[in-house]
Amino acid sequence: MNNLVLNSESLNSVLENKIISYSGALQIYQDAKTNPSELFSTAQNLRKKYKGNTVTFSKKAFFNIINMCKDTCTYCTYKAEPTDTKLSLMSKQEIKQMLSLAKKHRCVEALFVTGERPEQRYQEAKDWLKENGFKSTAEYLIHASEWALEEGLFPHTNAGNLTIDEMKELQKTNVSMGLMLENSSERLSQKGMPHYLAPSKKPKARLEVLENSGKLKIPMTTGILVGIGETSEEVIDSIFALKKIHEKYGNIQEIILQNFQPKEDTKMSDFPSAEENYFKIIVALSRIIMPEMNIQIPPNLSPKSYQSFLSVGINDWGGVSPLTPDYVNPEFSWPEIKKIDENSENAGFDLKCRFPIYPEFFSFISKELRDKMSFIEDEEGLVKEEYWR
Repeated sequence: MNNLVLNSESLNSVLENKIISYSGALQIYQDAKTNPSELFSTAQNLRKKYKGNTVTFSKKAFFNIINMCKDTCTYCTYKAEPTDTKLSLMSKQEIKQMLSLAKKHRCVEALFVTGERPEQRYQEAKDWLKENGFKSTAEYLIHASEWALEEGLFPHTNAGNLTIDEMKELQKTNVSMGLMLENSSERLSQKGMPHYLAPSKKPKARLEVLENSGKLKIPMTTGILVGIGETSEEVIDSIFALKKIHEKYGNIQEIILQNFQPKEDTKMSDFPSAEENYFKIIVALSRIIMPEMNIQIPPNLSPKSYQSFLSVGINDWGGVSPLTPDYVNPEFSWPEIKKIDENSENAGFDLKCRFPIYPEFFSFISKELRDKMSFIEDEEGLVKEEYWR
């Protein structure tokens, strides 16, 4: 029996609730490189089975709290040095003003992003924290999250490798948190590779934080950066690493599959962007490996084709802001929500707004947070349409 027949049987077995093995996933990937249609069709059927024809997004404001970072990734333009014009050091007043503006725009999510523990590398970061009355970036984020809740927004913090105690405190106010795995390969942290000067990106460190989030029952958004020089085995390993954590703790609420786009003034500026068919195969394969998972791609990073990913298994567009840029990828503007709505509808999907936490994870958060959500929540656990449109 040839591989194509075996893979067809493997794909059909997934539709019958059977688990795909690592070797099975690798073989499906190899065959999909020349003929991905059956993989794409199966992924689409699985998405329809578990997610229907709804595609969601989170209406957010992006708070670029501090973009100094103790790490250096060879593809990143988010990080700023103390003398850079793009340096962001948001004061308490600036955060509160932005929260008020976000509320007027009917944003639901307050996305708080920082560099990795900048105070450990930069005196300027220490001084900034001291001026605002805090000893650490994490302490500042705890208070910023409280201010967001007071304003009626729901915090989602992505601040790198937080300790378990820091996450415990943030859990009181954050309905979910985020940490990209990026890849589980140690090779990508070796000399000459993207994460060589970014110790916080070492897989062991990232996986430990994700494990801790599971122990704390924090709904966690994570994901993989596709196209940074990984092998097919490494990207599939990464998907299975996330699956293993979710099987153990049940707290991975969403997987972001982010396609690499080269940036000027970085060491990887001449590195090619992730090839679209390869990216789609990885997206579809993620749906095959984790059939019930919420899977998203950022629409701004595939501006000419994002709607076509609806046919390979995704069910979410992630956070989209009507107010603030994507500070991690500033050269890629978010499409207007009206345009995403139109493109989703043309592809046969209903666009709906969610909280930074998916309804199936509501049991993970406190009654106090649930009560605050109830004011704008509909019967499906999503955001009332009249609120976000």
